[in-house]
Amino acid sequence: MLNQLESNYDCSNAGDDLHQLKQELEQLIGNGGDGLSEETNEIKNRLENQIHFIQNKCDIH
Repeated sequence: MLNQLESNYDCSNAGDDLHQLKQELEQLIGNGGDGLSEETNEIKNRLENQIHFIQNKCDIH
């Protein structure tokens, strides 16, 4: 998970960052299945938000 994403995010890092975030999300979901704890669900939401932020900021579909 990335520490902070800000409006000045450098899109040249998007490919690597998205790959890393998506792997972390897949691993988290794979480990937790449907019964995610509240803390795990918060991490999942944060990862998804980071992925969407990068996709929107860098116009990646």
